[in-house]
Amino acid sequence: MLRGFATVSYYAADLDAAAAWYSEVLGIEPYFRRPGYIEFRVGDYEHELGIIDAEYRPAGPTEPGGEIIQWHVDDLPGSYERLLELGATPYQPVIERGPGFVTAVVVDPFGNLLGIMYNQHYLDTVARDRGAAASSGPTGD
Repeated sequence: MLRGFATVSYYAADLDAAAAWYSEVLGIEPYFRRPGYIEFRVGDYEHELGIIDAEYRPAGPTEPGGEIIQWHVDDLPGSYERLLELGATPYQPVIERGPGFVTAVVVDPFGNLLGIMYNQHYLDTVARDRGAAASSGPTGD
C-alpha cells in the first residue's frame, strides 16, 4: 500500500522567510511557487518538500510534535550543527540508534520538526539503484 513518501509539508507564517531559510539549508531555490505554497525537490530521489502558508494550517496543536520525517544526510553531526547555526533549535540530540543509523531532530525557525539521519540502508538503496541504472545501458533496457 505505502510506496514511499511523495511530499512532506511544513507550515510557515512567513513563507518568504521560509523560502529563504530552506534555500540556504538545501542550496537550491524552490522549483514551484504559487500563492501560499512553495516546493523544493530534494536529494537523490527528488523527494518533495512543500511549505504552506500557516494560515492554511488545520486546527489542532501548534507546538512541535507528532511524526518526524528523517532526511538522510552524509555528515550528521556537521548537518546538525549547521542547522543550529542557521537558526534551528535542538529538539532531539544526535543519537546512535545502531550501526549505520544515527538521528537528530531540530525545530526549524517556523516551528516544524526537521529530522535528519545517517541511514546506511538509504545509501545501500541509492547504490543499488545507481548500479541497476548503470548496467541497463543507454536506452534503459
